[in-house]
Amino acid sequence: MIVTTTNTLETHTVKEYLGIVTGETIIGANIFKDFFAGIRDIVGGRSGSYERVLREAKDTALKEMQEQAQRLGATAVIGVDLDYETVGPNGGMLMVTASGTAVKF
Repeated sequence: MIVTTTNTLETHTVKEYLGIVTGETIIGANIFKDFFAGIRDIVGGRSGSYERVLREAKDTALKEMQEQAQRLGATAVIGVDLDYETVGPNGGMLMVTASGTAVKF
């Protein structure tokens, strides 16, 4: 399945629009990751543990969106948008949503 942030593809013509599809995920960060990320913030550098959590959340949201599109019979999802938010007490959880338009080429 083709997944793209653009609304069109030069080599394909949209034959049918099937509707908006979405995928959502919420992942919590644990206290140890928070602690070590705080140390990284003080001494500098990247927080590998948070980057892995962020990547996992994004991949899960995109996979869920693609599965919804496949159930509709789509061959692609165009105009994909990813949104990131922190939720929960003290922003302790990360929410990632993926949305796009399911189409048939």
